[in-house]
Amino acid sequence: MKIARLTFLLILATILLSFQPALAQGDLPFVLVLNAEGAVTPAMREYIERGLEVADQRDADLMVIQLNTPGGDLNTTQEIVTLLRESDIPVVVYVSPRGAWAGSAGTIITLAGHAAAMAPETAIGAASPVGAQGEDLTETLEAKAKEITKATVRSLAERRGEEAVELAEATIEDAKAASSNEALEVGLIDFVAEDLDDLLEQLDGFEVELKDEMVTLETGNARTEEVAASFIEQLLGMLTNPNIVFLLLTIGVQAILIEIGSPGGWVAGFIGVVCLALAAYGLGVLPVNWFGIVFLIISFVLFMLDIKAPTHGALTAAGIGSFIVGALVLFNSPGTPQFQRVSIPLVVIVGVLTGALFGVLVGFGIRALKAPIRSGRESLAGKTGTATSALDPTGQVQLGSELWTAEAAEGSKKIRKGDKVEVVEVQGLRLKVRKIP
Repeated sequence: MKIARLTFLLILATILLSFQPALAQGDLPFVLVLNAEGAVTPAMREYIERGLEVADQRDADLMVIQLNTPGGDLNTTQEIVTLLRESDIPVVVYVSPRGAWAGSAGTIITLAGHAAAMAPETAIGAASPVGAQGEDLTETLEAKAKEITKATVRSLAERRGEEAVELAEATIEDAKAASSNEALEVGLIDFVAEDLDDLLEQLDGFEVELKDEMVTLETGNARTEEVAASFIEQLLGMLTNPNIVFLLLTIGVQAILIEIGSPGGWVAGFIGVVCLALAAYGLGVLPVNWFGIVFLIISFVLFMLDIKAPTHGALTAAGIGSFIVGALVLFNSPGTPQFQRVSIPLVVIVGVLTGALFGVLVGFGIRALKAPIRSGRESLAGKTGTATSALDPTGQVQLGSELWTAEAAEGSKKIRKGDKVEVVEVQGLRLKVRKIP
């Protein structure tokens, strides 16, 4: 019995010791981490909104958004600002890694955090508003957009001091940008942190204002967990890449044209519809000049015309030129931010390949027109066969597996049974043949 009791106590002690780290870990502060990279789009807003919901469900003590963006849509930015300021959980916006930047709309998102930090060698600013298509605004619209945006950043930065407010307004009025150290010096951000661990160490004991209430952050020895973007969020993020949207648009139109040219199947049509639907989403988000669509339509019309009425490649060459111009007008109009422009080499290569594809189709069409007739009565001329009876004046001739009524052509030698003959002419259901010497 003593041995049994001792064994039981040892087992119980082992179980309690095994649970001790887990219990201790559960008492540690919990920090949720998001990685928001790329243009500010509805996909990023959905990602941040989902992150806040997860943080609330998991009862997180803090959420850190690691931000790296060149900017994006102002309306979407305002929605993200509202999400952050209405959050019941403190949110820290951390511009990272080294070389990252919070450009344009990213500046406003950074200021919207309850605390803001930047990694060394990062930048913030250049937040002057532009039009929906990336163009410079008219004087009146520009003044309105700047004033409303400056009012937003003033309200977000006023707790940071006068110098911070001045720099925040300068990023909008004069498109000014600042390094991490410059931003820290004037109080636009709270910390410069080497990495996430360094940031959490500096945040420990830091006070933030959460819905008019001061909250002291406890991040010492915090356990962190990353919330990865979902497949749909990643897909929607990819569709804000102008190069991908351009390729989807090109593939979609070509697939639809193939379906129209060879009806009866469904694969090409299905691919075309899916590609065009995805491209339409991207075109709705990106700052595009819709006039470029006209040139793209003209280019594909020229390609099709060259197939139907071959002009030895002249229309195809014109179509390639129209295709390239259309793509550049669509995505690369003056004023469009560099990160939202399509690659010029990509446009040229795809344009040439598209023209070459249609050129091959034109070549097949020309060869088909010049090819000799291979079926029907017209194809019998020139074929050879064997006379199965004497042609006097008519008889029968065996051509392959067919038996034809035939007569000797004018000037032909007398044809006897078994002679080799060649078809000279077809008259109705009767052949005119000549004897082969």
